[in-house]
Amino acid sequence: MRRMPIGIQTFEDIITGGYAYVDKTEWVCRLAKEGKYFFLGRPRRFGKSLLLSTLRSYFEGRRELFAGLAAERLEAEWTPYPVLHIDLNVAAYKDVGDLEAGLDTNLRHFEKIWNPDGRTADRTPSARFYDLIRTACEKSGRGVVVLVDEYDRPLLQTMEQDETNDGVRNALKGFYGVLKSADPWLRFTLLTGVTKFSKVSVFSDLNMLRDISLSAAYAGICGISARELEGSLGPELAALAEKNGMRYGEAVAEMKKRYDGYHFCEDGEGMFNPFSVLNALADRKFAYYWFKTGTPTFLIEQMKRASFDPLRFTEGVTIPARSIDDYRADGGNPVPLLYQSGYLTIAGYDRELDEYILDFPNEEVLYGFFEELLPAYTYGPPDGQGFFVGDFFKDLRAGDTDGFMTRMRAFFANIPYDLNDKTERHYQLVFYLVFTLLGQYTRAEVRGAKGRADAVVETADAVYVFEFKLNGTAEEALRQIDDKACAIPYIRSEQVGAGTAGRRRIVKIGAAFDKDERNIARWLVAEA
Repeated sequence: MRRMPIGIQTFEDIITGGYAYVDKTEWVCRLAKEGKYFFLGRPRRFGKSLLLSTLRSYFEGRRELFAGLAAERLEAEWTPYPVLHIDLNVAAYKDVGDLEAGLDTNLRHFEKIWNPDGRTADRTPSARFYDLIRTACEKSGRGVVVLVDEYDRPLLQTMEQDETNDGVRNALKGFYGVLKSADPWLRFTLLTGVTKFSKVSVFSDLNMLRDISLSAAYAGICGISARELEGSLGPELAALAEKNGMRYGEAVAEMKKRYDGYHFCEDGEGMFNPFSVLNALADRKFAYYWFKTGTPTFLIEQMKRASFDPLRFTEGVTIPARSIDDYRADGGNPVPLLYQSGYLTIAGYDRELDEYILDFPNEEVLYGFFEELLPAYTYGPPDGQGFFVGDFFKDLRAGDTDGFMTRMRAFFANIPYDLNDKTERHYQLVFYLVFTLLGQYTRAEVRGAKGRADAVVETADAVYVFEFKLNGTAEEALRQIDDKACAIPYIRSEQVGAGTAGRRRIVKIGAAFDKDERNIARWLVAEA
């Protein structure tokens, strides 16, 4: 089996090292011929760095690396251009000094080649960058290609320090502003990052950049499509299926459920997360890979600071099209950053309102995000043992409804008193988080509309229908299940699993809360 290029972001290394490669060179050729200035936003670990490395090899005229790829067929001339590849992943950024040191590291490398006399102690990175572009063009006789990887990394890492962030932003404004002044000497420019920061000063001087982040023509430039997954990685998929005792189609369906679902325009095909796909194929194991590389702690803090209600996720989060790429640190709306960071994706589009509907792309993101969200909104149990939703599932799998409700009561008891605001919304939120996380182990749905139960959980041999009342009794909650005919859709539900036969049990649970005790006071269980 071929090796998977996990963590390898250099096009040359992948091609010469015999790694599996999903051919993206058609987009590279199209981009190079279509314009001069571009910006592309994509989530972390989604292939941006590899795209820039591929563009670098392309513009350097390294035809031998593209043998057998789309670019070899599409490109007749391989003219080499001077390429300045600025990589802002080279440093961690705590202040403007770190930014200047990171820029110095990048500039020194290319100054040795094109402008050895350009670096002096009293010159700013912006002045050096301008001279470097001009000199490289004059010495080579060709326009310069500028590729900037993770242009926004210094901004994101200093976002919670207002004064420092302002200084970093102003420094970057001057540095990137060079690109507009250096237009006569430039052949091609691409900046990549997670966020656009379109309404702050960094981009105010770069109005010549074409943002292709939401362009249908470039929706597949990063990530892996379903066609690419099976066409380029078919042998590895077959090995994954065999290792897990699955048919090939079942393995593809599992990959889709876990790692697919990213949409970067309203009509674009779904894209798989490349990092998770490559890891799953290398390990021949389904796991949550992308989420482990970074937790959304900052995003959750932004949500809490903005009083964002997570129950909005039940209905689909909507956002005006004009705002989806407009993240401002002081804007009070975390939704654009949730989208740009890859935690939400485009699930629909209302053409009349010019409004996007956003949702979680796949199970990896949904469950990983909710596992971070639950302790952030409840502060977790004080004993430090953490929350394990698998324990709740074990109770239901064993048919122990009272054990499930007792565990739920204990969970509510551990929520700090001052966090519980006595409102039904608070209880709904906690139940929503818990029941959504149950979906990792079994089918669980949380309802919000009238005429439906609050929650339904399905196991192999039973269906559990829950109704919770804040201002009422357990008897009223149980009666409401019957009044709303919540259990009727499941009455003829068959048992699931090999060697099983017969109908699944329908178990109704009505529960009431005590506002003073701030917990589940009583529950009743009945079978339909």
